[in-house]
Amino acid sequence: MGRRYFDLLAEAESDPGVRVVVVTGAGKGFCSGADFKTLSAIRSGAYDEAPDPRPNTFPTTIRKPIIAAVNGACAGLGMVHALVCDLVFTAEEAKWTTAFARRGLIAEYGLAWVLPRVMGQQRAMDILLSGRVFTGREAYELGLANRAVPGETLLDEVLAYARELAVHSSPASMAVIKRQVWHDWDATLEESAKTAAHEMVASFERPDFAEGVASFLERRPPNFPPL
Repeated sequence: MGRRYFDLLAEAESDPGVRVVVVTGAGKGFCSGADFKTLSAIRSGAYDEAPDPRPNTFPTTIRKPIIAAVNGACAGLGMVHALVCDLVFTAEEAKWTTAFARRGLIAEYGLAWVLPRVMGQQRAMDILLSGRVFTGREAYELGLANRAVPGETLLDEVLAYARELAVHSSPASMAVIKRQVWHDWDATLEESAKTAAHEMVASFERPDFAEGVASFLERRPPNFPPL
């Protein structure tokens, strides 16, 4: 499933008709984490399938914005999949947990790096060390989600937001901004400002800039070219 998920993200990136990607779970859950039968097989040496060479941070390299719609259980690896998306909307009643410490595991797949930056070190320590279950409403209060809404309205909210991006935001601008945000976490302020100056000059040469200005002056929706 993980391999197919990444294949679909790659297909969405190469499809000029796709401007925003929404990721959600089928049924009642978003992603309940790794398959423990597989983990046991790995531990015993009985698992011989070649792993996907793409890391679990692969969604951060997709040039189009990805929105996680957390509709239910979001645990362990599921939290990783949600938090490497660019935006997170969650059902208020969805159950979140890192779970790792309660399974004898560690903060996997970069969560020890992502969580303190998103929610602060003390809060990250809380949910990592305790492995406690918390709701989507608390996930929003902790800074893990952009919005927490009743589950029955979640997809409507996410799709309305996605359409707003698709209609009004330049695909080229969103691609560059996404790269800036994810890459600049490791950059100094001076390095980030220098890169931004270069990107600004490059943006002047794109048709997106001319269209963005023209649509504003003409008081009409923009007609940006696909990425």
